[in-house]
Formats: sequence, structure tokens, C-alpha cells
Amino acid sequence: MPSRIEDLLRRRSETQRVSEERARTLHEQGKLTVIERLNLLLDPDSLIPIGRYVLHRATGFGMELRKAYGDGVIAGLGSVNGRRVAVYAQDFTFMGGSVGEMHAYKIARTIETAVKLGIPVIGLNDSGGARIQEGVDSLKGYGDIFYRNVMASGVVPQIVAILGPCAGGAVYSPALADFIIMTRKSYMFITGPKVVKASIGEDISTEELGGAEVHASKSGVAHFVVEDDREAVNLIKKLISYLPSNNAEDPPFLETKDSPYREDPTLDSIVPEDPAKPYDVREIIGRVFDYESFLEVHANFAQNAVVGFARLGGHGVCVVANQPAVMAGSLDIDSSDKISRFVTFCDSFNFPIITFVDVPGFLPGSFQEHHGVIRHGAKIIYAYADATVPKITVILRKAYGGAYIAMGSKHLGADFVLAWPTAEIAVMGPEGAIEIIYKKELESAENPEELAKTFVEKYRNEIANPYVPASRGYVDDVIIPRETRAYLYKLLTFLMDKREKQPRPPRKHGVPPV
Repeated sequence: MPSRIEDLLRRRSETQRVSEERARTLHEQGKLTVIERLNLLLDPDSLIPIGRYVLHRATGFGMELRKAYGDGVIAGLGSVNGRRVAVYAQDFTFMGGSVGEMHAYKIARTIETAVKLGIPVIGLNDSGGARIQEGVDSLKGYGDIFYRNVMASGVVPQIVAILGPCAGGAVYSPALADFIIMTRKSYMFITGPKVVKASIGEDISTEELGGAEVHASKSGVAHFVVEDDREAVNLIKKLISYLPSNNAEDPPFLETKDSPYREDPTLDSIVPEDPAKPYDVREIIGRVFDYESFLEVHANFAQNAVVGFARLGGHGVCVVANQPAVMAGSLDIDSSDKISRFVTFCDSFNFPIITFVDVPGFLPGSFQEHHGVIRHGAKIIYAYADATVPKITVILRKAYGGAYIAMGSKHLGADFVLAWPTAEIAVMGPEGAIEIIYKKELESAENPEELAKTFVEKYRNEIANPYVPASRGYVDDVIIPRETRAYLYKLLTFLMDKREKQPRPPRKHGVPPV
């Protein structure tokens, strides 16, 4: 074999080698090496490297002695279950996966290439943050990545798995992506516990500050939490199966044996007769859409709302729902952010949006008001009004006040609004309404409690029912619950070719209430 080919093969093997000692350390921590992660994710022999032999520039501080091909990140093009993707995976065994100028260059170029080719971007993050030894060049590299993240937004899906540390400036690239998956042993924060302690005197652990559970349930930064690297890769594959490759494609169609015209009699009694009694809206979602097709997003965050992907007769759709089992399904700051972001993503990538409504209103109180529930609630209105994809709304029970308008109403551009016979559509609930309308009568009554019950029933019969808005054209049809799946499917087959009736005012872009 010619010596130059031998030299090439030697160099190539170095780009794919992780020392046994460092691999053993990772395995003891329950983590996989960067090569093992990529082998699990990508189809065999599908990786086409980007910058395989890239080296960082010597900048002093001993950096000339610590060079490695690839500069701590493997990047390139490949396929996942036959779907073309762009991918980068950070290698924690080289300088803690720290991001230097050339490391960042490879990631930025990968995202840029994905946009040119119209394919999803998958990032496997495992990095201690900016490479201090490279100073401002490292920061410049982060800026290059962030810029590409923004340019790719709404053009190709961006999925990032956090498989280890993610600190400092490193957190903002995942935050600009569409979906973040965190393993239970990973963490994300701007500054670590030691800096927090030194700066403001707060004593807090890594997990309490930026662990996966915190970001999944409190901050809303993480969309999914998984046990380990293998589960993260499996979830990426599942998520990719729902997503189109770019914003010019429709979501993938998947053949199903579940008849789109299937009726489910259980739906007829799933909403309790007592309007104050809760139920789990996910049971309705599971019965309406293709069997076991619902993939919930942000499941642990703002649980008073439910969002996720599903299939209806094999067609990919987005599902948005109020959750009466939590806070009676009322809208608050976090659920407003959760819904508006998801609706915006779904509109960007051509998913029909199906909304299930059971909402008593926006959550009252000084905390919500002082922290901007008005501004956050306006995000839902903006997202639905701005969306041009097919929009179908099903009102299950309560639809009161501004929350009724916000949740995909006809007034914000819904193509079809359906209601179950249990629907109550009004400015406010009957109990609150009669206190205003019949104030004098109740104050002078000998038995105000009995009279109030009479007025509540009168209000429901004359105002808070689906037939009044149906008579105004705000509800297109009142349906038997068991018919929901078939009705939605028939509507969907017509709306797939929807085009906006009138052009919108010319503008660079709107100004959402972020």
C-alpha cells in the first residue's frame, strides 16, 4: 500500500478514536462516546463528514500540545431511517467538548448546509462551554452559530439533545432550536452554582439550578426528558418521523390500519355532566386520533395545556388542548407561551392545527397580572391569527371570555369550528354572570341560593350553549362526540389544499408580544 494512503488511513482512524480510558469513564457515568451516539442515530455508513481534519489554531496556553482532528466535534450529513439530515455531535473527551473558533465553524457550516439542502439539523450537545484559551475567537464562533440558528428558524427543523453539560453561551443555540431533549444527568445554565454562590450568595446544587427536571417542569426550556443517551436517540428518530424536512414540504404521511371513519361511543359520555368536574383531555386525544400516534410535547411544563403531534388517517397534525384536570384548564403565563410557540412552529412547517377547547378563562390574581399574563396571553392570539395552515377547533365544554377568542376561534381565522352538545360559550361562566345580571333580584330574594340555581339554568339554556353562537355562524356545526374523528378527517381532506383568501398587508414581519 502506498505510504500516502497508509498515512491517510492513520489520520482517518485518529478522527474516529476515543481513548479506552476516557470511553470507560463515560460509560461509568452512563454516557456513550460521540462515535457510539452517532452510530445509534445514523443509518450505517451514511455519515459524510464536514471538516473531518479541522484543527484549532495554536493560541498559547498550551493549546499547541492539545490538538485533535475535528476539534472536539464530529459534523456532517447522513440519514436517519432513510431521511436525510445534517448532524453535529460534540466530543466531551477532547477538552470537555469546549467550543473554540474551528469547533464553532463546523457547527455553523453544518446548519448553513442544512438550510441549503432543506434537511433537518440534529445537534448532540455535550460541552463545558466556550474555550477560555481562545478568548474572543470562541465568542465569535458562538455568534456564528446563533446567527445560523436564526437563519434556519422556520426553514428546517432544529432538534438538540443535551447529553451532558451545557453552560454559559452554549445554552443559547439549543434555546434557538425547535426542540430540546435532555437526559436526566444533563444540565443547562447561564452560570454554575459556584458563580451563583459568589455573586448573590445563593447556595444551590447543579440539579436544582439547571437539571433536566427543572427545565422540563419550571423553565420550559426542555421539551422532553429521557433517561439516557439511547433513549434520547430513539426519541429523535420518533420526532423526525413526524416532521417534514423543510418548510416547503408537508408532514410525512404514514399508512394506518386505523379507519379514519371509526366512531368511539365512549366519547359521548367522557365530558362530565357537572361542569365543575375535571377530566383528562388526553383521553379524548387518544380516542380521536390514530391509535397510539400522539406524541406529547412539553408534557411536564404548564400542564394546564396539552400540545403535541398526532396522525389522523395517516396525516400528521398538531394538537392543542386545554387540560381541565389541571387548574380547570385555565390559561396562564406559562401555558400561553407553550401554546403560542407550538402553534407558530406548526404553522411554519405546514401542520394542520386541531384545537380542543375547555377553558374557563385566563387565570386571575396579582401574580399573573404583575408578571404579564396580558402580554403572554396576547401571544396565543397573535400565533393563531398569524397562522395560515388549516385550523379546526372543537369546543368540548367551557369557552369563556377572552380565552374563548384566543383558543383558535372563528374570529382569529379558524376554518371550521365544531362544538359538542356540552359546550358552554359565553362572556363568563353562568355563576359569575347571574351575579351581575340578576344582582338586584338575588339581593332581595328570600332564598337567594335556590333562585341562583334557577338563574344559572336559565343562563345556560338561553346564552351559554353551542346553539346561540351557531346561530351567528361562529360555530359551524354541533356534533355528536363519537363523530369527532370522522368529521375531522373529512374536513382535513378538504382543507389540505387551503389557500389564504386574501393577501395580507405587505410588511417585513409582524411584531409579536414577546
